Amino acid sequence: MAKAEASVEELVGMVERGELRLPEMQRQYVWRSPRVRDLMDSLYRGYPSGAILLWETDEAVPLQDMAISQAENSYATTRLLLDGQQRLTSLSAIIRGEPVKVRGRVKPIELLFNLEHPERQEVITEVDEDADEEATETDEVDSTEDDLQRRFERMTFVVATNKLAALAQWVKVSEVFKSDSDTSFLKSAGVTGFDDPRYEKYSKRLAQLRRIRKYVYRMDVLERSLTYEEVTEIFVRVNSLGAKLRSSDLALAQITARWRHSLEIFQKFQTECAKLGFDLDLGIHLKTLIAFATGQSRFLTAGRLSLDVLQTGWKEATEGMRFAINFLKSNVGIDGPALLSSPFLMIVVAYFGHAKGYALSPEESDRLRQWALLANAKGRFSRGSSETILDQDLGIISKGGSADALIDRVRLQFGRLNITPEDLEGRDQRSSLFKTMFLTFRALGAKDWTSNLQISLDHSGSQHRLQFHHFFPKALLTKNGFSSRDADDVANLTFIGGRTNRKISDKAPSIYLADFLTKQGPGLLALQGIPSEPELLEVGSYRAFLEARRVLLAKAVNEFLGVTDE
Repeated sequence: MAKAEASVEELVGMVERGELRLPEMQRQYVWRSPRVRDLMDSLYRGYPSGAILLWETDEAVPLQDMAISQAENSYATTRLLLDGQQRLTSLSAIIRGEPVKVRGRVKPIELLFNLEHPERQEVITEVDEDADEEATETDEVDSTEDDLQRRFERMTFVVATNKLAALAQWVKVSEVFKSDSDTSFLKSAGVTGFDDPRYEKYSKRLAQLRRIRKYVYRMDVLERSLTYEEVTEIFVRVNSLGAKLRSSDLALAQITARWRHSLEIFQKFQTECAKLGFDLDLGIHLKTLIAFATGQSRFLTAGRLSLDVLQTGWKEATEGMRFAINFLKSNVGIDGPALLSSPFLMIVVAYFGHAKGYALSPEESDRLRQWALLANAKGRFSRGSSETILDQDLGIISKGGSADALIDRVRLQFGRLNITPEDLEGRDQRSSLFKTMFLTFRALGAKDWTSNLQISLDHSGSQHRLQFHHFFPKALLTKNGFSSRDADDVANLTFIGGRTNRKISDKAPSIYLADFLTKQGPGLLALQGIPSEPELLEVGSYRAFLEARRVLLAKAVNEFLGVTDE
């Protein structure tokens, strides 16, 4: 394996000219803006950022597009990027000032640089190239505006906001890279001349920011003599040892090595499902493939499956997933992943349909529907080892088990099928029960309190788009000594349109409900399991309101699920 070095500027140029390409085995670009921010901070301070792994080859290997625009490679030899995609794509986007394109969506990466940053601060000292990216921006939602401002002032780089960009001390990172002159940035910051004490400090910091282009990465280059299969094995081993890629990404590498150009086939079906309302991670489709090919869900077997097994498994998996989508939408009322506690539920429905030859009796259909609702409400695949639980269900189905047998597994897992008021304590909008509340209220015919439109996830327009509303407004509760967690209790949440939510603002229910009740009638509250006793609508009775509503919610949900007290 040869060793080489290249600066960020040189690597970005290689990406732009198409000299560095992405092999089919690689995952897509997944980094969010906060991770790019941390990378820039590390490079700004000269901290470690790993190495770049390349394979130089004349072999015609399957490629995929990078998330940043590239020219056609005019050279016979191709350098394939095996490790470093996330970093180089991010740096290309920032330095060239271009957005990234992922699955048809164009997303700008805009960072701001703080000319007044502290000399020392806590930073990320090493960047994990392909760490699973599930996190969102880390700003504390409960912080006050002053707290956030103080926090930003202690940072060197932040994800851009219009408010911060308007402040004198913040400059757009991409704009700095586009120009070698400091004049416009210093002028915007209020620096009027050489005698300004900020002139030297700001100029040095802008120069240090531009020096990121000269940051040198070590490149490890694999020999031309290696085959695509050998390179795939190296890719899998390197990323397995570092635990940097998800198991589905490693499985994708192994599958595409065996089944050339299959990534395009997988992504085409992924797009098909997205158009039907189920925009799922590619890993879910790959897990469905493994389930249909092997009868279990773990990716450990992916590298040992023959091409015929993979292709047959995929054909059956796509047919099963289409059945699952149709069944969930038409029979269960689940319109998309937002209403699922886990997409693993879809794999079970798909596998069940396949096992039954897609010929279900009315009773089987009803019981499968009930299993789906119960597994979703209880969060069956969100407790313990989700793959072990999924394999239990696949095992039941493969042995000819019925939907009743699947329901028995849910009962065994949780001890009972019904929901109690105690089950709702401490839950918030992230709870699987919150999703079931929506399904319950929609089945009851709940409507927006202003437009009278039935609640739905599909309404268009900001006035009608569904929002979850704090029945006792959050601002009102915090003013009266309740915590944010108290306010977010699932028993304080209802579903209304955006216009209605804005109209309510921070008024107490005892004040804002009068007008709605006059126009819509008392059923307005009953359809969302809300107690209507006047004494419970005052902020001083908030705890009593939560207790009373949990009782009503549990009763409504149990009736919707078709279960009784156990």
